[in-house]
Amino acid sequence: MAMRTIDVKALAELMNKDTGVEVVDVRTPAEYETCHVIGARLAPLDRLEPKHVVAARTGTPSSPLYLICKGGVRSAKACEKFIAQGFDNVVNVTGGTEAWMAAGLPVDKKGRNVLPLDRQIQTTAGLICLTGVILGTFVNPWWYLLCAMVGCGLTMAGLTGFCPMAILIARMPWNQGTRSAGATCCSK
Repeated sequence: MAMRTIDVKALAELMNKDTGVEVVDVRTPAEYETCHVIGARLAPLDRLEPKHVVAARTGTPSSPLYLICKGGVRSAKACEKFIAQGFDNVVNVTGGTEAWMAAGLPVDKKGRNVLPLDRQIQTTAGLICLTGVILGTFVNPWWYLLCAMVGCGLTMAGLTGFCPMAILIARMPWNQGTRSAGATCCSK
């Protein structure tokens, strides 16, 4: 079964017509607290349990569940998780929150700013490589292996879509937000 998608303008129109439209944001709690679609519930991808999200639904089980993230990649992975567990009535919001904001659609801004997960990963990988080059040049050439390890990890992530660094960074305290984990998952 092919994954269904919807663009942000079509979703906004649906939400204006039907107040029962359910949107689930799969970004980190900190990203969610910074800015999210009004009415979206949080269910971070790194600890997403589709059966819990489905059990917490407020709408009818026959209506679709719309999944959104920053740009559409994590929400596509979340859709795959739902489909793999037998919940196929999910729709990926293409373009994610970035497209939603670019379209001028309303968001709930909490005022707390945190770098998006992808930029945190880029910064971390860059700092590790820079450290490896500096230590390899001035301390011992074996430190260049640090750069090679990061290169291998990034290559694996690009080829497989699995990024251990992303999983680790998503679980860092600054990405957990200010609410407790139990309160954020699937709550409005």
